[in-house]
Amino acid sequence: MGHAFFPIKNIQLSFQGGLEVLAHVKSSHKEKTCLFDGVELVALPHVQTLREFPREELVGKVVMVRFDSTILLGEKLDWSFQSASKALYTIKYLHESGAKVILMSEWNTKINPKHLAVEAVADILSSVLQLKVVALRCISCNIPLKREDLQKADILLLENLSQYKEEVANCSKFAELLSSEVDIFVNDSFCQSHKILASTVGVACFCYASMAGFSFEESLHQLKKFAKTNKKPYVAIIGGGNLKDKAAALQFLASRCDALVFVGLMSFQIIRALGHSVPTNLVERDAHKAALDIVRFAHDKNVLMSYPKDFWCMNQHLPQQLEVFPAYGVSYGWLPVDLGPRSLDEINSLVTNSKKIIWIGPVKFRSSSPYTGGASKLAQMLYKQSLCECEITIVGSTACEVIKNESSSVSCFNMLENASAVWEFLKGQKLPGVMALDRAYPFEIDWNVVYRDPSHPLLVDIGSGNGLFIMGMARNRKDLNFLGLEINGKLVRRCLDSVHQSGITNGYFVETNATSTFRSIVSGYPGELVLVSVQCPNPDFNKPEHRWSMLQRSLIEAVADLLASKGKVFLQSDVEPVAIRMKEQFLKYGKGKLCLLHDHCGVKINGNTWLEENPFGIHSDWEQHVIDRGAPMYRLMLSKSTGS
Repeated sequence: MGHAFFPIKNIQLSFQGGLEVLAHVKSSHKEKTCLFDGVELVALPHVQTLREFPREELVGKVVMVRFDSTILLGEKLDWSFQSASKALYTIKYLHESGAKVILMSEWNTKINPKHLAVEAVADILSSVLQLKVVALRCISCNIPLKREDLQKADILLLENLSQYKEEVANCSKFAELLSSEVDIFVNDSFCQSHKILASTVGVACFCYASMAGFSFEESLHQLKKFAKTNKKPYVAIIGGGNLKDKAAALQFLASRCDALVFVGLMSFQIIRALGHSVPTNLVERDAHKAALDIVRFAHDKNVLMSYPKDFWCMNQHLPQQLEVFPAYGVSYGWLPVDLGPRSLDEINSLVTNSKKIIWIGPVKFRSSSPYTGGASKLAQMLYKQSLCECEITIVGSTACEVIKNESSSVSCFNMLENASAVWEFLKGQKLPGVMALDRAYPFEIDWNVVYRDPSHPLLVDIGSGNGLFIMGMARNRKDLNFLGLEINGKLVRRCLDSVHQSGITNGYFVETNATSTFRSIVSGYPGELVLVSVQCPNPDFNKPEHRWSMLQRSLIEAVADLLASKGKVFLQSDVEPVAIRMKEQFLKYGKGKLCLLHDHCGVKINGNTWLEENPFGIHSDWEQHVIDRGAPMYRLMLSKSTGS
């Protein structure tokens, strides 16, 4: 019969292999981790990354990169620091792949006035990248990027985003202006991922693919890494202040770690919660209850709470005079400025016995003094411990800077310079800059368990709903395998129950968003993909904007790439504008590989030619509903050309 058309009429179905196969379909698309004594952490979703994106798809594309100015425009560019080398590699990789690159970021003109002009920054980047970067002034003129602008250079730089209030407001029109003529968006600025910005969130709505750059990907990897408890004892060294705002994050750390070691302003709130007196000027307003809750939570979890036992203190009236005082015995007129010797000894004993450590936040109190070096001594302890196969993560620009100054090599540390994004993650918040990127869930499917014979040609129904089409087809064509991809988990579980009860061995269903996972799932199938169907997507008349959200350019390109020669795409809807849009999208983004089979035959409705009947004789649940009420269906079939 060939793998082209399937003239199947009036069929019914049968199948085996249902629920027990679930263990053989592994995916990581859930966005919540499990609960730890009431503490829930929002997991980082698997996102599309530049590393995984087909490199050949970058040729000739216009790619916008949101880069981190603190990395590439710093006074000293340290290439031993992974974020710097990876940030550089993102841009060079795109350029070498044949893409037109547009760079955008914000930079602080107060710290370094020479960065005021976009032309000056373009020159700096040209020197750093060893590639010609040309400044482009179109935002200030409110003029969208034009194709002729792209001819000026292979790498362009937009103006300083910090000048525009629309950036912080995530203005949709501003985001559309930024992304005009852009095909692909690459976010490589993890430090802004906790904010909702036009350049990180808004632009993703106007690009057909949005993904993480190499530096962003590395930061995500570090986040996932330190949230694991694969090594024990695990110690968290916590600096900085604002305990009330970070209470949820501290509880999560207490649910994972064996000890919490407070070395910053938060330590005074813990000392006070334990019943000791603290100078009033060191008490955080409204933080006492949160501190008490953390102390109780840690006690219930049998987690050690360590706080400074002594401090170097400075006299308010004699700034040059320093003395050591016990933590809850600081004399009037004296201010803690650094960790005392006993405190450092206690930290050293904890660090020495640890196999995993996270240091987040600065060793800093209300005042500081140039005559003490608690942070430096802590960094030296951690460097020594890193040589003993201890996994150490450093979070925050201050802590990272101290580590760089005190260590002969930073390669033995996991480094995350932006503490704000990490605190938000630990508090269980979804990071907007991460959530705006395309999903790319990794699927591992044991096809030998799913199907009796995985070498048979495969038919995939995207948005399989109640599964009537897949089930009916599977019963009638034992020489083919059928796969339903459906985002509604309840429907998928119901379909798998039916598969199990019917004893069907050539049909299966996966709970997933096919827009994100189609390529990942189908590319691993050992046989040929001979048919893809999209039938009546989202028949929600109250939300017409949702009806075609499934058909993203990335999905259509994946179908065109993976479909076998002479393979078919079957599309149908009872809403004519939806059917027309599906046809236009597949012809536009099918890479010239797809053509209509019935352009000059079939039934004409409103000037458009459609298939008169369903060529398979098996109806989806919604199609049957439409037929029962006597409404028309708009159907079409496309075929992949033999030379593709």
